[in-house]
Amino acid sequence: MVEGNEACTFCADWPSGLEQVESAVFLDEGARRTVHALKYRGWWRVAEPMAHAMRGLAPLRPGAVLVPIPLGSRRHRRRGYNQSERLAAALAALTGLRVNDRLVVRARETRSQTALTPEARRANIAGAFEAAAAAGEQSLVLVDDVFTTGATLLDAARALKQAGAAWVGAVTFARAGM
Repeated sequence: MVEGNEACTFCADWPSGLEQVESAVFLDEGARRTVHALKYRGWWRVAEPMAHAMRGLAPLRPGAVLVPIPLGSRRHRRRGYNQSERLAAALAALTGLRVNDRLVVRARETRSQTALTPEARRANIAGAFEAAAAAGEQSLVLVDDVFTTGATLLDAARALKQAGAAWVGAVTFARAGM
């Protein structure tokens, strides 16, 4: 991952499995309010303008399949929807890419990541995802709302690569500062 002519220092020690990640915006106060409206206030229609900001991101290459990050069943019941599925559906409408929300599943519930340190996030999410089906040499793009440490995306990518995915990238609406 390169920004301009400078290599990304965060990406220098990036584990293999997740090939490319891009976010549409940095998680400033306006983006934070938008994400919170989507996740916690039931404003799922805000996924459409979020997807407009995301539609030109490089991992959204022709023929790729969009894979939303699955929620734990308790959070899904509480919210009534999965924000990543809403983002993926809105991206699909804009890009013509297909969505497959059955390729990766939550193998176990995890606690909220919001107040955890980067090390605690990795420990909390490790092994939380499993491939539900063979990925079949496809190019897959994970879709999520916010990239913080990458722990969630890395674990989901690991599961998909183990299931035979040829390439796994990711897109998020926002990128939190480290």
